[in-house]
Amino acid sequence: MANRTEPPDGGARTHERVRDKEATRQRLLDAAETVFAAKGYHGAAVDDIARASDSSKGGFYFHFPNKEAIFLALVDSLTPRLEAAIERAISAEPDPVAQLDSALRTVFEMFSSHRRLSKILLVEAVGLGHGFDEKLMLVRGRFAAMIQRRLDLAIQGGRIPPVDTETVAWAWFGAINEIVTRWLVTGQPGQLDDAFPPLRALLLRSIGALAVAPAPGKEPLT
Repeated sequence: MANRTEPPDGGARTHERVRDKEATRQRLLDAAETVFAAKGYHGAAVDDIARASDSSKGGFYFHFPNKEAIFLALVDSLTPRLEAAIERAISAEPDPVAQLDSALRTVFEMFSSHRRLSKILLVEAVGLGHGFDEKLMLVRGRFAAMIQRRLDLAIQGGRIPPVDTETVAWAWFGAINEIVTRWLVTGQPGQLDDAFPPLRALLLRSIGALAVAPAPGKEPLT
């Protein structure tokens, strides 16, 4: 029996089909980000997402079994974007306390300039049920772990006194979460950046870090 071989251009066509599927999936995710932020999770419908992505309802269900699945996939795609921005900012700082300071500023800048992303991660994902709660706790845990690693390094380097870094990391994240969530829901303060200086001072003082080099153009912490 003769071996069946793929036509010479079969590999290219297969690659094109895969690329088209990936592009459609990304369009759906981009549309879901817009729809969920505008209408909320419960107010959004699969039809809304399909329409916003210029896809069919059948195309939606080819990639995602339901609205819950695309919401969870969206959270999975948004989280690394914020993590990467924080890591880039941290990598420019040699001192672990300055890394914490830089990470804190970067988080505020990211949430302030990506309000739609912030609303999905911090508001829309809350209280949607057990599966969502587990996902949200995993996301929060990833950011708390980033803080904890820098706290551990600061202690090892003698930059701050010993503390329970796991508890402090979660407390830091909780404080940031509350300030940003208040801004997203109530619009207060008018500019999220206005809340940064007092929160920065509070958090850095909470770990005994009073002598931190200021960010460019900012006043030193006293």
